[in-house]
Amino acid sequence: MDDVHSRPGRPPLVLTVAGSDSGGGAGIQADLKTMLALGTHGMSVIAAVTAQNSLGVQGYWELPVEAVRAQYRSVVDDIGVQAVKTGMLASAALVETVAELLSGTEAPVVVDPVGVSKHGDSLLAGDAVDSMRSKLLPLATVVTPNLDEVAQLTGVQVTGEDGMREAAAAVLAHGPRWALIKGGHLPGEAVDLLTDGTREHWLRAPRRENRHTHGTGCTLASALAASLAKGLDVPAAARAAKEYTTGAIEAGFPLGSGLGPVHHGWRLAER
Repeated sequence: MDDVHSRPGRPPLVLTVAGSDSGGGAGIQADLKTMLALGTHGMSVIAAVTAQNSLGVQGYWELPVEAVRAQYRSVVDDIGVQAVKTGMLASAALVETVAELLSGTEAPVVVDPVGVSKHGDSLLAGDAVDSMRSKLLPLATVVTPNLDEVAQLTGVQVTGEDGMREAAAAVLAHGPRWALIKGGHLPGEAVDLLTDGTREHWLRAPRRENRHTHGTGCTLASALAASLAKGLDVPAAARAAKEYTTGAIEAGFPLGSGLGPVHHGWRLAER
């Protein structure tokens, strides 16, 4: 396999393993846009296909395990990766397959434990939550749950900033090296807690009054993976991802009849 560090001038290589969003605001599409915006080369393993627009998710279909495995091996064995990000995996079989594949890959892994869409549509089968906890989280360099996903994974209900430490401890108990607990659903400023159980980094940003925030979680996790692929340590990568995502939220735009996406090219639009 080609050494991923061996060619001067080539951008860092980042792989997303996630679902496709036909509306282009989240999922694989958001991941690849984010990776490009941050100067990395994005590659993809599609685990599921959604019929999705600004109003919600009208349906989704998992890809066969064999198709996911073949996509992953095709990319990793030939091109290589410097970071991997996982998103919507839909089923226990896919979660366990991806965990098996990641266990043999030497690269930082960002796990976005996608369970519910921005519109409230379920994207993870009930029997897959145990697999997420026991198989995938222990492999994560960073796991990035929002508060609904914290509750789904751990049972911890967070109603204020003071509950985020308890949430982080409950997530870390499942084995990831770092937890980034996203507090965007809380009132007040947008605050996230990054911790490895010893060190704490509170990431704060003014709340942007913009309802068009579809794809926020995918964007943050992909920005974090891109920054790790560039060689940043986890705290620096999380700060860079927070800054990029905050700008993307501020520039989010209306699309269709419902909830529009964040703007992945906001830095280019400012020029």
